[in-house]
Amino acid sequence: MIVLYTMTLTTRTLFSHFNLNEVLYYATRLDKNSTTYRVVKTIRVDGKNKTLPIKTFGSDRYICETYGVTDAKAWAKEQVKLMNEAELEESISFNIELNPSLELPLNTQTRFNGGYLFLQDIYYELGLDKICHAIAGRHSYNYDLNNIFSRLIYTRILFPSSKKKNSFEESKRFIEQPSFELHDIYRALSVIAEESDYIQSRLFKNSSELSERKTGVIYYDCTNFYFEIEQAEDDKQYGVSKENRPLPIVEMGLFMDTEGIPIAFGISPGNSNEQNTMIPLEKKLVEKFDTSRFVVCTDAGLSSAGNRYYNNYDKVDGCRSFITTQSIKKLKKHLKEWVLAPDGWTLSEDSSGKKYHLDQLDEEADKGNIYFKSRWIKEKSVVTIGNNKKTVMIEQQLIVSYSIKYHKYLRSIRNSQITRAEKMIKNGNASISKKKPNDPKRFIKTNHATKEGEVAAIADSYIDLSRIADEEKYDGFYAVCTNLDDSPESIVAVNKRRWEIEECFRIMKTDFEARPVYVKRQERILAHFITCFIALIIYRYLEKRLDNQYSIDQILSTLREMDFIRYEGKGYQPIYTRTKLTDDLHNAFNFCTSKQIIPTKKMRNICSQTKK
Repeated sequence: MIVLYTMTLTTRTLFSHFNLNEVLYYATRLDKNSTTYRVVKTIRVDGKNKTLPIKTFGSDRYICETYGVTDAKAWAKEQVKLMNEAELEESISFNIELNPSLELPLNTQTRFNGGYLFLQDIYYELGLDKICHAIAGRHSYNYDLNNIFSRLIYTRILFPSSKKKNSFEESKRFIEQPSFELHDIYRALSVIAEESDYIQSRLFKNSSELSERKTGVIYYDCTNFYFEIEQAEDDKQYGVSKENRPLPIVEMGLFMDTEGIPIAFGISPGNSNEQNTMIPLEKKLVEKFDTSRFVVCTDAGLSSAGNRYYNNYDKVDGCRSFITTQSIKKLKKHLKEWVLAPDGWTLSEDSSGKKYHLDQLDEEADKGNIYFKSRWIKEKSVVTIGNNKKTVMIEQQLIVSYSIKYHKYLRSIRNSQITRAEKMIKNGNASISKKKPNDPKRFIKTNHATKEGEVAAIADSYIDLSRIADEEKYDGFYAVCTNLDDSPESIVAVNKRRWEIEECFRIMKTDFEARPVYVKRQERILAHFITCFIALIIYRYLEKRLDNQYSIDQILSTLREMDFIRYEGKGYQPIYTRTKLTDDLHNAFNFCTSKQIIPTKKMRNICSQTKK
């Protein structure tokens, strides 16, 4: 039995005992002006009653102001009544009769997934329902956009498919059934695409209100997605596919914060230069996301002079800086010589100022150390500003690190590639042209002529030792450029977190099956990527709720397997395996489905709870 306990603070205590609709109400009266309401539960332990604190509602004033009531006592009494009813419902035992001679009802679904409820809790916490409501005020349609949008996101995470028909069918697996038809999805996609900028900016602001978004450093990267079509059109154009697919592609650029949570994305034609995709999206961040002070971190492929110049900006109303990976091979000769010189290195976290010589390092004793050196450089570059080209001087800090561990790692990778190249020669596959810079075939050299200069009947292939020697020079070295005057250690540490944005793309492409893309119309393509984008955000927040203890495979497989059998008029029986992960999910979201059976009313309450 749950009872309500009210307490005030004063010098005098009065005790009164009320019986209110079979709910015991205890009051210690200390101050006539204020009463605090608490819920307690009485249990029997060793033949004695023991009172346990359950929940604190707060003072009269707090309850009235928070819940919009005038009678705090009556409100508290009603809450205790509901809690008692819920507890009574949970204590009921069910008798379920099953007859082996009776057939299952025809076309009647009895199995439902409840894993989406955890995603739903985050969806509503991020205010995506309110975003849909605001959009509805600007458009005329007769479907429930929130119901459609949420289901597209949940199915993208749990039962991914690029075909909207499949998404509609998969959404029927959830405990709460869809309130729309398939044709409503296609209509909604156009609205979602039209409101893309609003959805992204509003979602960012909503998430910032929940907890501080760490946008002091933001990471940018690009990838492309291919289409199961042959004819290029609109943004679907033939370009350099990162998956070596001979199909039209689109470019997707993505900004991510320091915690690995996406901020914004943009779509560009597949034949566009990815270096030109960053600045337009950056401008959106400044204009629509109300953020103007940040450091942009990119890889070498996106570090054009124009991008560096744009982010060399220091004004009262905003400040932008850059950190970018720098290819050592592409440095000017004198800088390359300075990088590879073995003298003048500083040990990380060594404040003594001692200089180290790489040739004097011990491979075992020093294998865990990281060494740095840095210098400021000025480079004259031609950049495009608007429609005009301009010659500018870019000043930046070149930071180089070296470690024996990284040296050995690169060498081991190369040795395995050389072994593969040798097998290719042996098997007669050496004549096939290489497709990527890291293709093992780069170590294969083929002579198509004899010593006399005639065309050889059989081409002679062999390992190019000079190519190996040239690559070995750079083993262990890693370089970045920045306009920040921070320590080399801190700059390199920031840059190394770029792997998280690469993981974002991997999750979208692999776990959420964002490609291949089957939709063809321009607005539906954009809506498809918005869905994938928000799905990724929700998943990242789910990881945070679980303190980043579990892998994506563990989380997704658990959510997908959280199925229930529904017994009409009685409740839902879990048929999944209870694990530490399911317990952690329930603890993190403050509801539990790991009971022998969840009464129908209780399940409705859980569903409602996830929408608050």
